[in-house]
Amino acid sequence: MSDPILQINHLSKSFGAHVVLKDIDFTVNHGDVISIIGASGSGKSTLLRCINLLETPTSGQILYHEHDVAASHVNAPEYRSHVGMVFQSFNLFNNMTVLENCMIGQMKVLKRSKADARENAMKYLAKVGMAPYINAKPRQISGGQKQRVAIARALAMEPEVLLFDEPTSALDPEMVGEVLSVMQQLAKEGMTMLVVTHEMAFARDVSNRVVFMSEGVICEQGSSKQIFENPQKQQTRDFLSRFRKN
Repeated sequence: MSDPILQINHLSKSFGAHVVLKDIDFTVNHGDVISIIGASGSGKSTLLRCINLLETPTSGQILYHEHDVAASHVNAPEYRSHVGMVFQSFNLFNNMTVLENCMIGQMKVLKRSKADARENAMKYLAKVGMAPYINAKPRQISGGQKQRVAIARALAMEPEVLLFDEPTSALDPEMVGEVLSVMQQLAKEGMTMLVVTHEMAFARDVSNRVVFMSEGVICEQGSSKQIFENPQKQQTRDFLSRFRKN
């Protein structure tokens, strides 16, 4: 039995009277690549933002190695150095170079020296194919390149889990592939990943588990093979029917 890294127990989130997440339960084990799929507005991104403590859950637990990070007195930046996040809109610092973007978190949160942070940043920028662009500012590179820098920045913190919030949805179609190929390589190398995505081929072919959400609840979860080839719920079948042509 694998030692779970994250356990989400009875997680709910409301904004005023609007309930966005209801009684969410699932576990993330070491080496999992879990795709969270579902229609827009089903609560997928809010779930990720709760896991990363960008939103405070209304109720329930988020256990990181059995320690409830949803409780008060948790050092959120320190926790996020272990559970990193890649955003839909990149969230790079526009006044910093590519290299500086990948160094700043290491120096501020991990207290690494400038030299160590630089060396580590270079390693991960090379990994995502962005080493030639270290002196560029974000405005000088494409959307796909920005997202690869954002992935390198997250990797430079050497997290145990990486959360991806629709990492390709802000990209032009021709740039989607370059980001997905980086993510596919990370999955092959055993990176634990939780991915909110509309890329069904990625969910089907790269994930080992798929969570299908609808209207704030987990409607169905299972292996990618089971969800895509033999979904149990009618809602899941209806959602996937448009992707089954390929």
